[in-house]
Amino acid sequence: MLLSLNWLREFVPYEGSVDTLADRLTMLGLEVEGVSRPFAATADVVVGHVLTREKHPDADKLSVCTVDVGQGEPLQIVCGAANVAAGLSVPVARIGTVLPGGLTIKKSKIRGVESFGMICSESELGLAEKSEGILELPAGLKPGKTLAEAMNLDDVVLEIGITPNRADCLSVLGLAREAAMAFGLPLTMPSVHLKEDGPDASTLVSIRIPEPELCPVYRARIIRGVEIKASPAWMRYRLTAMGQRPVNNIVDVTNYVMLELGQPLHAFDRNLLAGDYIEISRAAEGTRFNTLDGQERVLTTRDLLIRDGAKAVALAGVMGGENSEISDRSTEVLLECAVFNPATIRKTARRLGLSSESSYRYERGVDQPGSLFAMNRAAALMAEVADGRVLPGIAEAEPKPWKPSPIGFRPAKAVSLLGIELSNDFCRKTFQGLGCEVELKSADAWTITPPPARQDLEREVDLIEEVARVYGMDRIPAAMPKMLKSLEVPDRLGAEVPFMGRLKTWACGAGLRETVNYSFVGQQELDLLGLPGEGRVPVANPLSEDQNVMRTELAPGLMKAVRHNLSQGNATLRLFELAKAFTADSASETTVREAHRLGIALCGARFGSFPWPEEKVDYSDLKGLVEQLLSSLGLSGAQYAVQKDHPWLSPCVQVSLDGRVLGVMGRVLQDVADSYEAKAGLWMAELDAEALMALHQHRSIRFRGLPKFPPSRRDVTLVMPSTLSVAEVLGAARAHKAAILEDVAVHDLFEPEGATEKNVTFRITYRHAERTLTDKDVDKAHAGLCDALSKALPVRFQ
Repeated sequence: MLLSLNWLREFVPYEGSVDTLADRLTMLGLEVEGVSRPFAATADVVVGHVLTREKHPDADKLSVCTVDVGQGEPLQIVCGAANVAAGLSVPVARIGTVLPGGLTIKKSKIRGVESFGMICSESELGLAEKSEGILELPAGLKPGKTLAEAMNLDDVVLEIGITPNRADCLSVLGLAREAAMAFGLPLTMPSVHLKEDGPDASTLVSIRIPEPELCPVYRARIIRGVEIKASPAWMRYRLTAMGQRPVNNIVDVTNYVMLELGQPLHAFDRNLLAGDYIEISRAAEGTRFNTLDGQERVLTTRDLLIRDGAKAVALAGVMGGENSEISDRSTEVLLECAVFNPATIRKTARRLGLSSESSYRYERGVDQPGSLFAMNRAAALMAEVADGRVLPGIAEAEPKPWKPSPIGFRPAKAVSLLGIELSNDFCRKTFQGLGCEVELKSADAWTITPPPARQDLEREVDLIEEVARVYGMDRIPAAMPKMLKSLEVPDRLGAEVPFMGRLKTWACGAGLRETVNYSFVGQQELDLLGLPGEGRVPVANPLSEDQNVMRTELAPGLMKAVRHNLSQGNATLRLFELAKAFTADSASETTVREAHRLGIALCGARFGSFPWPEEKVDYSDLKGLVEQLLSSLGLSGAQYAVQKDHPWLSPCVQVSLDGRVLGVMGRVLQDVADSYEAKAGLWMAELDAEALMALHQHRSIRFRGLPKFPPSRRDVTLVMPSTLSVAEVLGAARAHKAAILEDVAVHDLFEPEGATEKNVTFRITYRHAERTLTDKDVDKAHAGLCDALSKALPVRFQ
């Protein structure tokens, strides 16, 4: 946003320096990014008065003039402009002056006649892109006065970075409010002198708004008998200083008021409008519309159009149409002033790549009550600069009037949050300076009603931020927060961070690569996995349709990571993700339950690119990782049970411990895996990280000395039914309370194809803690174990 210092002073009597103003605005959060002087090149150009004008003796198109520049003898200047004449006040560049284009004025002789300066045109002074003839200044200006002073050219312009939440500062008025509040100065609004004449405009035009949410208010005034011409110099030069290109007096007024008050306006040629009504409604799918820039736009039902009785005449809030623009033939103007839904305007502008000054403001929100003043200000200016006649009455439709939104404020809360002492008087004056209404219900319970321009003030914390901003963020001392809990008593949050870090360390050590995915997924992805619709948390303003809901499980993100890697030729994958899943929960403070999950995905070759026999990962690889994780956490005795009818895993195994379900693991259904390009099979596990943490915290760590005496090992092969699980054998062996039995582990497995029995070799370790075992000791214990297994299970020894 550009801010002219001269324009600011029309609102606020600020007499300080530019640097002081820039520093204060920056400290208020309105960062001044630069200061420029748009007409600095005209600093040495002065006002001259043409005393005489004679024809050049040796050139028909040249004139020899004597010009009073207020310093000594008049200057003789040769001029080629046709409109130069005695009695005119003109801009004069004297010898040594450097013009905006880089031309240095020197003493010269033109066709034998000496010339001691140059009478300038607007284009030569950088005041216009093109011009015909010299610039004729208003009569009565004192010769010798600088052009900038005589014409009140905006000598200093500040470039201010406006954050998206401060839409109120996208105008001179908004920045003037900030300056008035910061320096304790009065704010003066521009005067509006409306002389109305003719029939009531409200009877000539009717407004229709089918969807009030898209257009809360639409107003129109009619100005008749306008003469389209160039705007007066003061308006043209101010617009130029503010980065706007002057067009004509009507269009320039709409731009001028938009910069001044922050309200976008649009002027239609009423003679080009059909019917006696205006409608603001959605475009039909595929509608083609030509905007003012000459481009044809293809619209969708998400775009908002302004229509007359026969056609679309403007793309609401973004740009007008070619079929109703103001031209030299225009004599009657319909002046539009409206408020549109910010999200609708933003989506249209982004989709079409059509950003305008109007859309920039509408996207951020405009002052709905203040729009009426802006329209009347523009109508009065049009009557002034275009000799128009403003009809009384306003054609208006306001189906959704603006309603104030009071906010509770507690001074004590502000002091507590900011950590500084603030007086109630300071807070009250701050809010009043911001234009808020302050109602003191009690000493520590206020009601603050923000002005309609401050749409960013919604909560108490926003008000506290305003107090801090005005107080000065740079004045708030840095201080460490108070520690309310003893460091000796670990809490859940304190334990959670290191535990999650431990899980990541384990996963990386196990050869898994971490993936980080968005928390947003698409409804169709959850449907593909067969997950229930209950409990899903929709995203209020999704980035796209495939990110319109929070994930309820980690599987969708992991599967997309698998697909991306496979598409890049990486066929061997060992991935993990440690993140949160989200489920709707009305009992939660945020209405959403967030749970840490650990997801593992395996795909491709078991040994990667090594030149070993081609083997694909399978269930044993996945279960091995899960068992290794549990072992690293000191968790033993997990149970594994087949789970039927899982929505996206088959086979699926449920992992539980101490009666608590830890998660599931298995192979992704092939049709689901195919959707993610995993043709060779995809194995996944998803575990409850919080359940793992809870079980881990209840495990006590016990230490024992290293064995001093050697072990004795015996291998035994059991022939058992195929239906008998190895886990049952291990459980029975470990249940045998032999004093020297240290460990039982599976050593080998052979299961003939189609057989009803299998051979499993177990390695049994015996050790005594205080002496070396003898063969007799081991034989006795081993015989007892074998006898116990024979009695407890349907097995025989080979």
